[in-house]
Amino acid sequence: MAAHKGERPRTGFVTKLFYGVGSVAYGVKDNGFSSLLLLFYNQVLGVPAAWVGAAIAIALVVDSVLDPVVGYISDHWRSRWGRRHPLMYFASIPAALSFLVLWAPPAGMTKPQLFVYLLVVSIVVRSLITLYEIPSTALGAELSENYDQRTSLFGFRFFFGWWGGLSMTVAALAVMLRPDATHPVGQLNPAGYALYGVVSAVVMASAILISAAGTHRFTPFLKPPPDRKPFDAAATWQTVKDTFGNRSFGAILFAGLATSMSGGLALALNSYFVTYFWRLSSAQYSIVLGSAYLATLFALIVSPRLSRRFDKKPATMVLYVLSGVIGPLPIVLRLLGVFPPNGSGLVVPLLFLNTVVTLTISVSANILNTSMIADLAEDIELRSGARSEGLLFSAASIIAKAVTGIGIFASSMILSLARFPENATPGSVPQSTLVHLMLIYLPFVVVLTATAVTSLSFYGISRKRHEQNLAALAARRMDTVTPP
Repeated sequence: MAAHKGERPRTGFVTKLFYGVGSVAYGVKDNGFSSLLLLFYNQVLGVPAAWVGAAIAIALVVDSVLDPVVGYISDHWRSRWGRRHPLMYFASIPAALSFLVLWAPPAGMTKPQLFVYLLVVSIVVRSLITLYEIPSTALGAELSENYDQRTSLFGFRFFFGWWGGLSMTVAALAVMLRPDATHPVGQLNPAGYALYGVVSAVVMASAILISAAGTHRFTPFLKPPPDRKPFDAAATWQTVKDTFGNRSFGAILFAGLATSMSGGLALALNSYFVTYFWRLSSAQYSIVLGSAYLATLFALIVSPRLSRRFDKKPATMVLYVLSGVIGPLPIVLRLLGVFPPNGSGLVVPLLFLNTVVTLTISVSANILNTSMIADLAEDIELRSGARSEGLLFSAASIIAKAVTGIGIFASSMILSLARFPENATPGSVPQSTLVHLMLIYLPFVVVLTATAVTSLSFYGISRKRHEQNLAALAARRMDTVTPP
């Protein structure tokens, strides 16, 4: 890509909007997988929960193998549109269409056939979303090198991801998954899922194309790919090793995996908690989910302030602890007998408040976590001489996928351990089964939270260290261009 002599566009509010809106596609996919997919294939189509969890987990493993491949390709792609945008444009329509067919399996399929269908289509959906999401996320590290501005950029990304995905889920619950004479519980009505797939596909394709077009003007000013050389397996492996072998990278990877697994468990099981434990209607459920609109807005505002006031690492560690304590609090209080009974007018407001607080904390932590991954780009470049944003965010992609992959698999195992019945109706599940489910779930939250905090303690990039890395890289570039 040739050097550009014009003035680089400003990374201001409009740029953040365009950059952020692309994550609507991932948010729609993620919310669908986390909140509705297990319920749809298990309780509506009758596929055993363990089978559904296994299909999603296998798809995650296959996709995870592709993540670093896509990251490496994105780091080395050469075109007049730069390293990132060609892949983003290419993925838009196929990713949306694959998500559509996930919710419309052919009629008359047996349970084993549905398992295979779910497995294959899930792999295709994940792979195509990866082809967009990794280059798009990596773009954030190139749009700004500023320590705090990066947090703001990724804040917009999380904001739109949550708002877009949540809006589709709320629309599904409030408009598409309506109760009828045959299905008194809207979440168990199969008629609305195909419509949900169609609308979601349109939203996903639109978001990707708008974001790619809106950030396209930056392509002449972004980091160029490495010099073209014959393929060298040893050099390629060394690039991967330098990136993934960074100690701070390992720390944030394991911390993110732990928190994502915890979040994935909560998201996947939340449909069961709401439907069978709290006994909420689809309308009440949509009200509780609506709390995330406030939470993500608060997180967008709070996370940059936490970054400036306390630095990213200590702020994130405290947020992890708070999320692990406050999130399960209503369940703990119910088990202790001090939470209002189902049917009380206080249940929905209290769950709404708890969700606002918990999501504000957890989304803020995720924003800071992603920004810390971006800050590793300069540290690794200083040590290895290579820009590896794509490889770095391929790992971030794996972390995010743990929310829907490992989380759904673990939740399906928890449901099996609790002997939760299939095709159950609210009120028919014994109270002892519900209590057993909660007592299996809660220890997972404690262990995963402790793992996240411990892992993040080994992350070594502070504001001061980041500024030192930028200064060292600037000096190196001056040495390169200054004649002897």
